[in-house]
Amino acid sequence: MFRSRRAALLRRLWRQRCPTPGPEEGPGALKPAAHALFKKLKDEELELLLQAVESRGAWESGCVWVPRGAKQTLPPQVLLCRLFRWPDLRQPHELKHLCYCQSAGGRGGCGDAAALCCNPHHFSRLAAPETPPPPYSKSISPSWPTEPKPPQLLEFSCNHAEWRDTSLSRSAARDGCWCKLAYWEHRTRVGRLYAVHEASVNVFSELPRGSGFCLGQLPAAHRSRAVRRARGKIGRGLLLSRELSAVWAYNRSEHPIFVSSPTLGPPGAHGLAVLKVLPGYSVKVFDYERVGGMGAGGWQRGDGPCDPHSVRISFGKGWGPCYSRQFITSCPCWLEVLLAQPR
Repeated sequence: MFRSRRAALLRRLWRQRCPTPGPEEGPGALKPAAHALFKKLKDEELELLLQAVESRGAWESGCVWVPRGAKQTLPPQVLLCRLFRWPDLRQPHELKHLCYCQSAGGRGGCGDAAALCCNPHHFSRLAAPETPPPPYSKSISPSWPTEPKPPQLLEFSCNHAEWRDTSLSRSAARDGCWCKLAYWEHRTRVGRLYAVHEASVNVFSELPRGSGFCLGQLPAAHRSRAVRRARGKIGRGLLLSRELSAVWAYNRSEHPIFVSSPTLGPPGAHGLAVLKVLPGYSVKVFDYERVGGMGAGGWQRGDGPCDPHSVRISFGKGWGPCYSRQFITSCPCWLEVLLAQPR
């Protein structure tokens, strides 16, 4: 009975593999290495792995531990990520542990560092402005203006008090949270600010399990067709996490997100840097150490001054020099992350 149960788990797992093999790999090329790894996993870990891959990461599953130093052609995390998520993955340094994985930050499993989590949905691929993976390298402006543009103050449909509330990051520190989230549709802010006290937060429209900032619960009056269409693509949204001296964003949805912050562009640049982040990728959206040398004054973007301790994220639609939308206020659905300034 136990053998048949394990065999059924393995059959279900194998059916979840990516339909397209990686470059220079034929169908089933990873099967011997995968089954060798599966033999090292207990039935409970196989069930956790199956839950993760069948839900495609929609449900937060536990760690799947494998002993470190096991002889494998590929590292276990690379093998399973290639098998179930990214067939073109090559090296471990292309991956980043997500903040909720117990292996993140060097923490080992089972009370020590003798085991490694290989749950493929506890990893993201790294997107970095210095080495952006195709096809979105063109989303970074190829040239940077030598002089900042004069500020062009926006005429938001909300009142001035509301806009001022979303541009003062010092207020977040007084409230004991590390950031506040403001959700916008074009030029209109929808709902109140969402304060984040935990180390990470999910921002989503639809999520089977989990908690966080649910955009689907915000009021829906006078919503245009373009906004409704864009909101339908948010889905699982993104995961924001405060890690050491940086803030990371992980794209959990099935569509790209576009991010901009003062620390994403090249050092000394005054222009707008907008980075396209594909599904399953993570990017360091804010670096506290780097922003420290930018001064306390307002930061100039093409659409006017903004708080240098802020991040802007658009769902599904890009903006800036390489897009038809020049300003983020032309994007149907976007998020403003207002970071508390360190004391």
